[in-house]
Amino acid sequence: MTPTIEEQRIAFGKELIAHGWLIPTLAYGVNGLGGQAEAVVEGLQALSSKIARQQEYAQLNTLRFPPVNSQNLLRRTDYVASFPQLMGLVSTFAGESKDHGKLLAAAEAGDAWEKQLEPSGFALIPAVCHPLYAHLEGKTVDGECYQLTGECFRNEPSEDPFRMVAFRMREYVVLGTEEQAKGHRDRWIELAQQMLESLGLAIVSESANDPFFGRAGRLLASGQREAKLKFELLAEIFPGHPTAIASGNWHQDHFGANFSISAADGSVAHSGCFGFGLERIMLALVARHGLDLASWPHDVRSALSL
Repeated sequence: MTPTIEEQRIAFGKELIAHGWLIPTLAYGVNGLGGQAEAVVEGLQALSSKIARQQEYAQLNTLRFPPVNSQNLLRRTDYVASFPQLMGLVSTFAGESKDHGKLLAAAEAGDAWEKQLEPSGFALIPAVCHPLYAHLEGKTVDGECYQLTGECFRNEPSEDPFRMVAFRMREYVVLGTEEQAKGHRDRWIELAQQMLESLGLAIVSESANDPFFGRAGRLLASGQREAKLKFELLAEIFPGHPTAIASGNWHQDHFGANFSISAADGSVAHSGCFGFGLERIMLALVARHGLDLASWPHDVRSALSL
């Protein structure tokens, strides 16, 4: 019997663990990276940076935000309304000694000790670009490009190595006029496809939608796809089952309006971003070139400085 796509993905994940590419933890979807995997991810970041420096941006700003922010950011970006199923909030212990005793007793008994915790007001970041919009609140922008790398959290635990709960994204974000933002997204869809194909991957670009929640979400998803706001770059890692490894988004003036960001012409700023799923691309390269990094094609290893 032919294995299902889920079985194929899980079997691939076990191979990655056996050969030290992935390091399992106590939670599904939360994986460490071995030395070879991390070297590939670092190479991908360096290669994308090289491409970014070759573009004619008024300015290329490299920023780094932590993977935790105020939970208010989830509300300000409308993530609470659109993707509640993917959110992650941070709870902490705020009790006294007697409360600590209850917590310890529950933990030792195997009970739900986490009920002794309280919301902290912090949230895990679901998208690397979200803190940028809060950083630019009330400012005027004119097509500057921001290079961002960071950890994202999506509550989708799975044994599928391509479906990680915690993962890194390298994003290129431009805010400005509609022309600047949309043009940036379109340019990077082309640049990224060329980059990924130069590494030996067969890439297809397709219009896509985000996993909006609920009945209203289905309408939003349909509208997003119809307006071609989101495109994904897909690699056929398993025959007949293409996997998204990067995406380009034009948010229109959504974040500009939510954070009072203006374009140079006085209009509400539009934003466009392109994001590389670093672990997903690394996994796609392993599936394409094999588990022995030393046997990868010379031009691929050279491009990634391996």
